Amino acid sequence: MIYEGKVWRYGDNIDTDVIIPARYLNSFDPKELAAHCMEDIDTTFAEKVQQGDIMVGGKNFGCGSSREHAPIAIQASGVPVVIAADFARIFYRNGINIGLPLLDIGDAVEGIKAGDVVRVDTETGEITDITTGEKFKAHPLPGFVQEIAKAGGLINYIKEKK
Repeated sequence: MIYEGKVWRYGDNIDTDVIIPARYLNSFDPKELAAHCMEDIDTTFAEKVQQGDIMVGGKNFGCGSSREHAPIAIQASGVPVVIAADFARIFYRNGINIGLPLLDIGDAVEGIKAGDVVRVDTETGEITDITTGEKFKAHPLPGFVQEIAKAGGLINYIKEKK
């Protein structure tokens, strides 16, 4: 799958409490979660993010609690893929479960800046910063993870396999 969008850039150790503050965990409505996504670190994100924009983080993205609300809030905001230096394991698994592709590119992530436009190929792991012309290589998603993402999440994937 290939995605192209404007970068929303965040730093290291972005935890799930920042992605979706605990005060909103009483809702499972993706649109409600999206309305509050990142608000404690970036008050403009929820109102200005556009469908197809791409979130980029530093090291240990998604650390903290194991809440599934965090990747749901990101995906419901219109972000189709997240790139980071690396991800907290439970966040990574929750992203896969809901069909949100997550690509880790190590320290090369420092070359991607807020506002840049990037093109991401989740099958090959190739990331092109269209703004600067720089190219990056992420670990491509394994085949079964690509299938889960294409199906829209693990539950849909399992339903398709029946």
